[in-house]
Amino acid sequence: MNGSVILSDDEKQEMMEDAKNKKRGQAFNAARYLSQQGCLDDYIDFLSENMQFVRFVPSKKITKNFKL
Repeated sequence: MNGSVILSDDEKQEMMEDAKNKKRGQAFNAARYLSQQGCLDDYIDFLSENMQFVRFVPSKKITKNFKL
């Protein structure tokens, strides 16, 4: 198992229809273009502003091998 989600036939068909839709493709390209316009400072600001929405629970995993 690689952790990937197995899609149903309906989901696969929906993805194929999205891939063929020119307007959908343009929307995805525009979103990708806008997301790549920011700099590292913008990304850090985004993370800082949204930390309150992320629930963080440290793991209790005990390791004996201290290699990175």
